[in-house]
Amino acid sequence: MEDNCFNQTVFLVTLLLAIAASSVRGHSTRVGFYSSTCPRAESIIKSTVESHFKLDPTIAPGLLRMHFHDCFVRGCDASILIDGPNAEKTAPASQFLKGYKVIDDAKFQLECECPGVVSCADILALTARDSVVLTKGTSWAVPTGRRDGTVSNASDTDGNMPGFQDTIDVLKQKFAAKGLNTRDLVTLVAHTIGTAACEVFSYRLYNFTSTGADPSINPAFVSHLQALCPQNRDGSRQIALDTGSADRFDTSFFANLREGKGILESDQRLWTDDLTKKFVQRFWEVRGSLGLSFNVEFGKSMVKMSNIEVKTGTMGEIRKVCSKVNEY
Repeated sequence: MEDNCFNQTVFLVTLLLAIAASSVRGHSTRVGFYSSTCPRAESIIKSTVESHFKLDPTIAPGLLRMHFHDCFVRGCDASILIDGPNAEKTAPASQFLKGYKVIDDAKFQLECECPGVVSCADILALTARDSVVLTKGTSWAVPTGRRDGTVSNASDTDGNMPGFQDTIDVLKQKFAAKGLNTRDLVTLVAHTIGTAACEVFSYRLYNFTSTGADPSINPAFVSHLQALCPQNRDGSRQIALDTGSADRFDTSFFANLREGKGILESDQRLWTDDLTKKFVQRFWEVRGSLGLSFNVEFGKSMVKMSNIEVKTGTMGEIRKVCSKVNEY
């Protein structure tokens, strides 16, 4: 009996090493990476997101945003999850991120199912997809096989993360630096789900110019936002980024830009640049040969983004706990 157990263990180790060696040679992500090593990985992650979403639907935009932040700083390597006094998650750009508990729960279950196999970086990519689906967006196949980084510095967010006050030219430069084009930019920065705190955008409502509010905002909408975010009051109040459809992954965000109802300055600027405006129009109303399906393009752009500077093969590690680098 002991010999049989020993033989089975040797066979399993040999199989895992063979798969690992194959992955090292490939040096790339692929759909179904865990089909042999952890067949239930994606279903475990999906059910974890679903259970948390039922209790708190706001984790959907939180997880989507977290994956975006992770990929733009040091690539998609889960460095955003690492704890530390000067880690990425402490940077001003990351202060409103949420969903860490979901990642931790998924990782705990995966470590019970298949220890040391599924990376935190892949968990992030998969939870982002599952969050979109839960908010009525369209699913897409997520390539997996990323490994986790071992470095996380708040200072690395400087100059890498797209900012809500960035000009369109600056946004184009930041996206181009990651191998993403203007279509990807318009697709990925579309805040079609989620909220922002008054303190993030209220500067547009008061004394933006010598005559008052940001002139790119619809005047009637200015009054609406001022009622929601009174000057010098509670700046933490959360306001829908996609007015009228904050909980549904759809294209109303683009219609709102046309009407001067973009909450963030960088969002509304998508309507003022000739090239980005063209994509806003094509997403907003799909007609004829010029139309684009936002859901389809979003999946494509997410796959591109999720492969930014990924670590595969023998690079990085597979963390045992997503918030901590392994100790050797």
